[in-house]
Amino acid sequence: MYDLTGFQRDLLYAIAGQDDPHGLAIKDELEAYYEGEIHHGRLYPNLDTLVDKGLVEKGQEDRRTNFYSVTRRGTREIEARREWENQYIDLDDS
Repeated sequence: MYDLTGFQRDLLYAIAGQDDPHGLAIKDELEAYYEGEIHHGRLYPNLDTLVDKGLVEKGQEDRRTNFYSVTRRGTREIEARREWENQYIDLDDS
């Protein structure tokens, strides 16, 4: 996880929070978070990077639509990141 960009981490979290989302659903989710347009030229190469790193699987819904799901490794990486963050931020005291 340490070698991902912030955008790639956000992609991973957005995918983990949905049931096998397709690219446009992920794009919509991130556009709402970033409050701006996410271009295809930014989205899909970063999704491919997550696939290449084994954090996300890419499936095909039909000829034009792919869907994405977090792998076991991706889930472990998210959990490890959360544990690391919790060392520094204790939200229970807020």
